[in-house]
Amino acid sequence: MKNYNFTSRQRIAAFIALGNYLKNGSDDLDSVIERAGHYNSWYTPSNTKRAIDALAANLTQDALTAWISPYLPDIDSTSDKTVGLVLAGNIPLVGFHDVLSVLISGFHVQIKLSSDDKLLIPHLLQKLIEFEPAFDSFISFVDRLQNFDLIIATGSNNTSRYFEYYFQKVPHIIRKNRNGIAVIKGNETKSELQNIGHDIFDYYGLGCRNVSKIYFPKNYEIRQFFEAIEPFSEVANHHKYHNNYDYNKSIYLVNGDKHYDNGFLLLKEDERLASPLAVVYYEYYDEINGLVSQLNERKEEIQCIVSREKLATLAPCFPIGQSQQPALDDYADGVNTLDFLLSNAVSTA
Repeated sequence: MKNYNFTSRQRIAAFIALGNYLKNGSDDLDSVIERAGHYNSWYTPSNTKRAIDALAANLTQDALTAWISPYLPDIDSTSDKTVGLVLAGNIPLVGFHDVLSVLISGFHVQIKLSSDDKLLIPHLLQKLIEFEPAFDSFISFVDRLQNFDLIIATGSNNTSRYFEYYFQKVPHIIRKNRNGIAVIKGNETKSELQNIGHDIFDYYGLGCRNVSKIYFPKNYEIRQFFEAIEPFSEVANHHKYHNNYDYNKSIYLVNGDKHYDNGFLLLKEDERLASPLAVVYYEYYDEINGLVSQLNERKEEIQCIVSREKLATLAPCFPIGQSQQPALDDYADGVNTLDFLLSNAVSTA
């Protein structure tokens, strides 16, 4: 059964109000930001505010309307189906786009929070309900998902195998580990090179959009890169980040592995894409077309690519410094969440 009383216009208005709340701030918001940092030390106030600012930039009339307009009028009514969400918590509010997608599409949602992020999303949804009470009957937080019709689950490569098995009988999106990649052309300004620091160090490198691998042109002078990112040295002041830096440095020294070290980041030549925390792998390339072909062959491992110039890659390409500022239609793993939801909106009952 569909409910035509709770329209997409009402839902958009509520999310716009939430965006204004995030943009303007409040004592309540400051309090939950502080408590989130005490609960999870990776969620420093500066990182949480960065995530909130990125979210607020998308919760505007123009952005939300442009995002859902291709799906009107189908999206205007609500569905009687329930979507189960298994959220990640590696960076603040990382699962909110899934929550937004489900609710803006008119579905009910069951949310299984990550143990790393139990405060921020409930606070935002409590505010959403204050702005639009009709959402109250659409949102539930659960310890165990049950009686769901669709699933969107995010986890590691190991947990994804469990998800694939457990949720095989319902329509689903299962997300695995992916990585951000940077391609250096050699003609970047010092300012552009410095901005790669945001792609590497924002959220301490814990996000799937963070750069974990850099491709340098052959004979590139690594010193240029290290000098440019020096302003990000303060990441080493975080005790957990510094512990990872010290651990990986000691491993490389004991094993005699060749690496570069600037005091807060280790660069190691390696063909793999997923590097340990406080480490970025790198490779040299001869010519850009060959590199693009290589990256396209590994597109299932890549979340996004940052480069001064847009590349003809299958994975989405972002300007330098903007990997952590995805638009509403920059879907994780390249899977259009709205298409998935609306293609399964009609009840079979």
